Amino acid sequence: MKIFLSLIFLACISFTSRGQFDNFNINLLDSFNDPSVQAEPVYGIRYQSCWGYVDSLGNEYGIIGSTAGSYIIDVTNPTNLVQHTYIPHRQNDCIWHEYKTYENYLYIISDDSDVPPNSLQIVDMRYLPDSVHMVYDDSSIFVRAHTQFIEGMNWYLASVKLQGGIHYSMAVYSLADPENPVLKRALNDDFPLIDAVHDMFVIHDTIYASCGYQGLFIFKYDEQNNQFIQLGALLGAPDHYNHSSYISKDHSTLYVTEEVPGGLPVQIVDITDVANTSVIDTFTTHDANTPHNPYVFGDYLILAAYNDGVWIYNISDPHNPVMTGYFDSHPQNDTTYDAPYAGAWAAYTDLPSGVLLISDMQYGLFALDMSVALGIKQSIPMEQEGMMVFPNPSRSEINIKFDGIENEAVSVSLYSMDGKKVLDKNFTFVRTGEKYNITTSDLPAGIYTLQASDQKNIFVKRISILK
Repeated sequence: MKIFLSLIFLACISFTSRGQFDNFNINLLDSFNDPSVQAEPVYGIRYQSCWGYVDSLGNEYGIIGSTAGSYIIDVTNPTNLVQHTYIPHRQNDCIWHEYKTYENYLYIISDDSDVPPNSLQIVDMRYLPDSVHMVYDDSSIFVRAHTQFIEGMNWYLASVKLQGGIHYSMAVYSLADPENPVLKRALNDDFPLIDAVHDMFVIHDTIYASCGYQGLFIFKYDEQNNQFIQLGALLGAPDHYNHSSYISKDHSTLYVTEEVPGGLPVQIVDITDVANTSVIDTFTTHDANTPHNPYVFGDYLILAAYNDGVWIYNISDPHNPVMTGYFDSHPQNDTTYDAPYAGAWAAYTDLPSGVLLISDMQYGLFALDMSVALGIKQSIPMEQEGMMVFPNPSRSEINIKFDGIENEAVSVSLYSMDGKKVLDKNFTFVRTGEKYNITTSDLPAGIYTLQASDQKNIFVKRISILK
């Protein structure tokens, strides 16, 4: 039987040129670091946050911010990262860039205050792999914002500053017209005592807002009445800076990071009753470095932990994380808060290939194989000839086409990340290039493995389902 599946066998290979990156169950595929990027003078930051995107042909991209602009990197072949596009910004020593996508639009924000101020940039990505188009680059909507989150057509922004000195601790904008966001409501209108929101995690109409030294506040955005309603709060120590959070897949647990003072543990918060939240446990990375941004990926927590790099924990028991892998992107291993802004800033987990992207503030974008840390026996499937699956990511359906298969019965199965078969279909492909449709609207969002087989061949492809 011929197997159309390219595997990346890295677990047993030693790269002498990459050996400085200590790791366990997470393997380096490739990295991107533009030597021309200058460090900003205050903290020595060269790069900031990262994000991912998939074009209509299934090509995968990583996006990372630098002191002077943003890079779009082709990561379709994760063992050979290639710069696709560079988007300059208005300053040369930026500390902040944050990214999110909605449909085919990329939203680039910055929170740098020097003159001239940076701008909101909206980039149309629909023409990839050929080109990207800037459709908005201005400060008329707002001048600065610290972080962002998109849920449905609602775009939430933290610590927004407008022209004229107006400040919103948090605001929600409509993306009904993605190229022209419209302000719907500012948190200040309903809760003026919240000084600033640093970051927020939003699920449906519920916002878990990390409000720095004021703690964590849980709000509901009542869209019908256009107002924010407080549901609960978690008030920490007055000298602890509540930074960010991420919810477990069953929505019962929130994983919360505090950035200041350095070295604080991740908090495991019971949110079964949002009006009565409580910290039920904490944990730290091995060097007790500062946890920056948490992400939940199925039964796993992925943690960007500054000088400790990226860490992965099995949270199938949400209250008892078990470390399954780490990759130290910052080999200096600074353990003091004297050099606070170094190492892994962010991660992106949702590429259909299963490749993990992380951004390191000094070393750039890393493409990592996390399959062993996730308990997946086979490594990441590479692009292969013979089967096309599109669109990928998918929201409601996928289409499958084959080259070289005629008058053949084909069995198609879909597996979740924990190996469970969630879908089985049988088709007869009469001619090459014939398209068959599979509905995915009933499946939860996540990464899946699609396996198709006839009497001679097996095809494998990772797909991403969005909601």
